[in-house]
Amino acid sequence: MTADQPPAPSAAVSSVSPRLLLIVYTAAIFLSAALLFAVQPLFAKMVLPRLGGSPAVWSVAMVFFQAVLLLGYAYAHLITRILPGRYSVFIHLAVMAIATLALPLSIAAGWGRPPDDGEAMWLLGLFGMSIGLPFFALSANGPLLQAWFARTGHPDAKDPYFLYAASNVGSFLALLSYPFLIEPFSRLGQQTFGWSAGFYVLIALLAVSGVLMLRSRNALPDIADDAGAAPSWREALTWMTLAAVPSGLLIAVTAHISTDVAASPFLWVIPLALYLVTFVIVFQSRPVLPHSWMTLIQPAAIILLVVWYAMAPSDDIIWALVVNIAGFFVLAMVCHGELARRRPPARYLTAFYLWLSLGGVIGGIFAGLIALRLFSWVAEYPLLIVAAALCRPGWSRPRGWLDSVFLAGVVALALAMLAAAKIWRVELYETEFNFYVGLLLLAAFAVQRATLKFATLVALAFVFTLQFGADSGERDFVRSFFGVHKVVEVDDGQYRVLKHGTTEHGAQRIRDARGQPVTGRPQVLTYYHDQSPMAQGLKAAREKKGAPIRIAVVGLGTGSLACQIKPGDRLDYYEIDPAVVRIARDPKRFSYLSSCAPDVKIIVGDARLTLADAADGQYDILIVDAFSSDAIPTHLLTKEAMTIFAKKIAPTGMVLMHVSNKHMSLAPVVAGIAQANGLVALTSEGDEGNDDNEHKFSSTVVAVARSEADFGALATSDEWDTEEPDPKDWVWTDDYSNVIGAMIRMMREH
Repeated sequence: MTADQPPAPSAAVSSVSPRLLLIVYTAAIFLSAALLFAVQPLFAKMVLPRLGGSPAVWSVAMVFFQAVLLLGYAYAHLITRILPGRYSVFIHLAVMAIATLALPLSIAAGWGRPPDDGEAMWLLGLFGMSIGLPFFALSANGPLLQAWFARTGHPDAKDPYFLYAASNVGSFLALLSYPFLIEPFSRLGQQTFGWSAGFYVLIALLAVSGVLMLRSRNALPDIADDAGAAPSWREALTWMTLAAVPSGLLIAVTAHISTDVAASPFLWVIPLALYLVTFVIVFQSRPVLPHSWMTLIQPAAIILLVVWYAMAPSDDIIWALVVNIAGFFVLAMVCHGELARRRPPARYLTAFYLWLSLGGVIGGIFAGLIALRLFSWVAEYPLLIVAAALCRPGWSRPRGWLDSVFLAGVVALALAMLAAAKIWRVELYETEFNFYVGLLLLAAFAVQRATLKFATLVALAFVFTLQFGADSGERDFVRSFFGVHKVVEVDDGQYRVLKHGTTEHGAQRIRDARGQPVTGRPQVLTYYHDQSPMAQGLKAAREKKGAPIRIAVVGLGTGSLACQIKPGDRLDYYEIDPAVVRIARDPKRFSYLSSCAPDVKIIVGDARLTLADAADGQYDILIVDAFSSDAIPTHLLTKEAMTIFAKKIAPTGMVLMHVSNKHMSLAPVVAGIAQANGLVALTSEGDEGNDDNEHKFSSTVVAVARSEADFGALATSDEWDTEEPDPKDWVWTDDYSNVIGAMIRMMREH
């Protein structure tokens, strides 16, 4: 035996304590995972203001993170296979050292205003240039540390997958800590400093891990000598598929729930944390939730998701969160449980993670990028639920003529349904619809052990819901990076409504009670009707000035406010979404602009960026109404945003902010950012004179001005009250917001 040859396994004795090995490697992989996943909500929140606070920012961010994770896993696999031992340690420590050049975390120079189209690709570039290198270096640590550990003399070195669970525990704790401990009690500057300090500590832990591996690696044979056949292409594709489905579901369910609350780390991290928990559980030697239990529960979870999708309840966001997130957890548990059951020997560990990562990227790209271009509505969510049903163990081809007849029958029924809906305009009453959906789901539950039959019936229930459910009939979907806008006719065709998520953003009466078309100047409805706080604010500004006024509106909607202007008034709209501009300007959809202000100026782009370029002091009144569904653009509710708004209004001008929300109390937030700028605030709930049946809604509006005299008639109106900040809440700024606090305050008020 030469000096360079390792001693025989039987003669080798490791000089490193197994306890020390376990502590160091667990600490390194835990900290690495915590940093890897803490940076995701941290940096995405930093980027949100550049794109209007859109929930799609998180979807694209997840695609970026998954893609770089794949590159990191590929790099770990490559250096483990080609340059094992000391070379892999030296190379990786060098990569980590180079990554420190990108610290502290910040948005790279040159990435200011996003383009009017191609926002997703622009955002991917911003992420890559800003945090691509440190994220790449961190993403390789998981498989690399496990591969190093497998080369040590530790008794558990032959099966290092338990470290994968430790990695996901670190990720899980970091994610949950961010919205509940880090975000409410620290600012972005403090967060980035702490993250950078953790990165340097991790480099030290990696160096120690490498030294311990080199000192003990001769205690056992190299993992290249492990027994076990190499995985086949079929096995690799199975791993990829089982990883792709929950990855896509993660993005789809996050976008679904974010639309109705807020583009906030609070809601981003819950599904992602549960996604990681599933890995922690399934890779345990004795999972606390056995795979057999999850497989048994999965059909009921899928059926519950279909029922929720079909009934479309929108009044209780808490139950919506519970049903969708719990359903996602069960589906991810089944897919990841199958992955754990099919994992290969340690020799193929890095290849296994590489295939998992590739599947994650494919699922993420589908849900976060392709679906945006491919579908005019959020079709990816039900499609991925059906795909999860197909991932149930026990999938088999039809056996015998009865199975073939069954499948042919349901396909024929699906085609007949489509034909009935599209050609003959068949409609169903609610009772009939519920009966048929219930019948389909009962049949699905009865054949749950037959995977293909079960998935087919679930798909059929989704098709049935699409064609005959609450949003069937006359509808028009327009999808963009900023969401799905739905134009529908309601109330027997009397009104045409623009909806985003569960909220009406505009409505116009197009027929009278007899079904005859309504002509002439459109009546202003929703939140801008004649008795609304917005209309009162416009009237007060006009009376105070005694002349035509100059108006700026952040958020276009259907353009209904255009029909509240008077001769001589000047109106400018600021709208981030070009799709909304196309909808509002199309007289076949809504005629507010074409009838009342055909030449109105519309500036496309995020209001924070476009208003900054506008001349100071030019507007008598600035209206901010930019919420999407009940999701709030937090970057328009900060001290810095109010500073911009105050500069753009005249010395005696007003800012009106529409803050109606089912889940958060936001008027004190506006009062806080007003007070921080030396301004005063009034609030109106606008409850009088409204009729929801005629699409005239109450609304909560906060008026902000430099002094009470600038409010005009609002200052003496019984419908407007002085608004004070919440003394328990910090002022919201660009590096601090507290969505959870706003939700708790709403619960206290009601």
